[in-house]
Amino acid sequence: MKLTGILLAAVAVTACTEGPSLVQLAQEPADTVRSYPVYVVNHGWHAGLIIPASHLNEAIPELGKRFGSTFYYEIGWGDREFYQAPAPSAELAAQAIVRSTGSVLHIAAVPGSPTRYFQPMEVVNTCLTKEQVESLVTYVSNSFARDHRGNVMQLSQGLYGNSQFYAGQGNYSLLNTCNTWISGGLKSAGIDLSPPLTLTSGSVMRSIRALRQRCTSRPNPEDHG
Repeated sequence: MKLTGILLAAVAVTACTEGPSLVQLAQEPADTVRSYPVYVVNHGWHAGLIIPASHLNEAIPELGKRFGSTFYYEIGWGDREFYQAPAPSAELAAQAIVRSTGSVLHIAAVPGSPTRYFQPMEVVNTCLTKEQVESLVTYVSNSFARDHRGNVMQLSQGLYGNSQFYAGQGNYSLLNTCNTWISGGLKSAGIDLSPPLTLTSGSVMRSIRALRQRCTSRPNPEDHG
């Protein structure tokens, strides 16, 4: 199939699939104190979202049982087959774009400073209010697929450190990528991003650098970065 045909097929697939829905943040936050740092790490072809573990554990208690005590989770979303493949191939990459079979979330425990843990990768942080981080956590929680009991579904072991794959909601496509998923989360937290314009990790990093906010009180959890 020629490149034009692949792109047209990808757009057609995108038109009939969707990722996790954005969460509507209240127009007038009750709390304007920014004390919750979140981070984005640049892995090269994709970015990872790093959020306080305690908040996600409240929404998904199974994660606390699986990972134990940790300060943060680094989260990635992507195609089920490509992301979990021991040796991702060009064929799997093409399949992910035009015929994704589903999605997964990659959860990695970050026990201390994200900037030190992922050194020498680029890590950018911003600080959210309590309401913003709760909206972001709702978006991430909604990105997990669940069984008939409402439990998240654990899949294969993760790629590095203390990590795990879980079944996800939505399908990967040319216009619905791991990077637009992160932008959707940050948009749900009230950060003025446009997910369709952040297809690459570089565009995500540029956007968060430009829109980052400093903490206005002691970070919670304690900021090790």
